Amino acid sequence: MLLLLQSSPPIFALCSGIIGLLVGSFLNVVIHRLPKMMEREWHEQCAELNGTTAEPAARYNLVVPRSACPHCGHAISAVENIPVISYLFLRGKCAGCGTRISPRYPVVEAISGLLSAYAAWNFGFGLAGLAAIVFVWALIALTFIDFDTQMLPDSITLPLLWLGIILNLNGAYTSLPHAVIGAVAGYFILWSVYWLFKLATGKEGMGFGDFKLLAAIGAWLGWQMLPLVILLSSLVGAVVGITLIVIAKHGRNIPIPFGPYLAGGGLIALFWGQTLTQSYLQLLAQ
Repeated sequence: MLLLLQSSPPIFALCSGIIGLLVGSFLNVVIHRLPKMMEREWHEQCAELNGTTAEPAARYNLVVPRSACPHCGHAISAVENIPVISYLFLRGKCAGCGTRISPRYPVVEAISGLLSAYAAWNFGFGLAGLAAIVFVWALIALTFIDFDTQMLPDSITLPLLWLGIILNLNGAYTSLPHAVIGAVAGYFILWSVYWLFKLATGKEGMGFGDFKLLAAIGAWLGWQMLPLVILLSSLVGAVVGITLIVIAKHGRNIPIPFGPYLAGGGLIALFWGQTLTQSYLQLLAQ
């Protein structure tokens, strides 16, 4: 089987896409539950600091309780949990009460499947290809969690950072010195922007999770890719932000998460960073 995957890029991409769809279903659970788990942990820590005992709560993690409809409590069966297909078969409604299911669930699954397949096709069978798929999954989870809660959990960003450095011990994407400098520079750049903005306006322009995410991207791709990532994420973030303010009447005082744009810039740099950089340098040389 390994020889088949190694010798046939289309089959490797197809298998990776199918696995990506399945993992996308789990990512929906992570996106929904991880912030709630963090809030529970914070409440317990606050109670401990106050010298009180938090009220015992039912077990809640990424596995327990079983996924169910939030409206009627209908437990989702395995047949109803097939990525994308089940949503289409159920016509986007709960099998128990008929309440509409958010289309974001199949969207996350489809994005995970497509990007996993492309990562496998782009890098081929091997450490770089398999790791790129994991990178994609982590950025998908971080993107949607940040959209929902404006949080980038340390439980994802920090392991992602260390994994990037470990992978580059053997130069999976860049050299180890470039990876270490990328991690330090990624954190320091946004940390500096944060403090300059705060000193100038008295407000916080971004969260510490953004520093850690850019540090993780730098650890994976090296410091040379950071300018491209920052440029792409800033351009997309500016366009989306202006569009929300002008068209959707999004208040200027309402914060817009920056993590999704960093993640998007990181993915573009992962797949096409070298090509974009070389094209830019050739354009300057003319």
